[in-house]
Amino acid sequence: MNNTIRFFSTEDEFGCFSNFSNHPLLIEGQIWKTSEHYYQSQKFDDKDLKLAILNTATPKEAARLGRSHKDKLKSNWENQRYEVMKEIIREKVKQHEDIKEKLLSTGESKIIEVNNRESYWGIGADGNGLNMLGKIFMEIRQELKQ
Repeated sequence: MNNTIRFFSTEDEFGCFSNFSNHPLLIEGQIWKTSEHYYQSQKFDDKDLKLAILNTATPKEAARLGRSHKDKLKSNWENQRYEVMKEIIREKVKQHEDIKEKLLSTGESKIIEVNNRESYWGIGADGNGLNMLGKIFMEIRQELKQ
C-alpha cells in the first residue's frame, strides 16, 4: 500500500524536505544557509542582489527579497526554475545523509508539498497545484534507487 507523504513546515516529520529546513549547502565554493537562499539567488544575474540574498538571516527573508525584485529576474527564469530546483535538491540530498535516508524511507509513496500559497511548487489552496517540489523529490528518490 502506498502512503502519501506530506510536508511543509520544517517541524513536520518530513520537514527536512522544505527549502526552509536548516540544511546548509556548499555550492560553487559558497555556503548557503538553506536551499531557499540558493534558489532565490539563482533568479538573478545581479551580483549585489545575490549577495544580499546570501546574507539574509532566514530563509523567509531570502524568499521575501527574491520575490520583491521581479523586475530583475533573468529573462528565461520561468524556463530554468525547475532544473535549477532539481539540481539544488539533488545537492541537498547528496550533502545531507539524514535527508537521503528520510527520502529513501518513503518507499514508493507520493510526496506532496502542502503549500496553500504556491500552486507551482506545492498543491496550492485548492489542492490541485502542480506539486513540482514533491515531484522533484520523487524523481531524485528514483535516481538514488538505481
